[in-house]
Amino acid sequence: MTPWDYEPLRTERLALRLMVDDDLDDVHAWMSDETVTRYQLYEVRSREQVQEHLDKVKDARRLENSDDFVELAITLPGDAVDRDRVIGCIYFQLTSVENETAEIGWALTAGYHGKGYAFEAAHAMLEVAFDVMGLHRVTAELDPRNAASVALCTRLGMRHEAHHVEDLMFKGVWADTGVHAILAREWRAR
Repeated sequence: MTPWDYEPLRTERLALRLMVDDDLDDVHAWMSDETVTRYQLYEVRSREQVQEHLDKVKDARRLENSDDFVELAITLPGDAVDRDRVIGCIYFQLTSVENETAEIGWALTAGYHGKGYAFEAAHAMLEVAFDVMGLHRVTAELDPRNAASVALCTRLGMRHEAHHVEDLMFKGVWADTGVHAILAREWRAR
């Protein structure tokens, strides 16, 4: 696959697109919220740190080589007066071209939890992974204490494959990692 050319990716209620500098306030809303960052690999971030993050991800638009990634803004489409509101992101990394595998992840502003937005966005990204890119397998690695993300993986049809015990130094303490995955044939069988 060449540069990201599925932008914006539209669902029933959302548009997924590349991040831009104007997203700073919306992205800062979740990256500075302890309830959201609790299970993320990063601590609460300042506006300056969020801008550094945007500078890194806004130009990531290739899914061609192993380790290429995109981080797409999950937006609620606005109108002529109100711009699109970024309510979260979908992270998608092509982990191995040879093995046709990728990893998916997500984060959502706390006020939008429990409304099906993460499912809708992740489902759309998995459609691209399997139906457009022709990948064989997609995984999600997450903190097993994050019950909402574990439930989302299950709802997406991903199976729980592994539970690594204290394999990660996470915010100063040893933490576990859960691995969930889905194969192309399982996706199509849904």
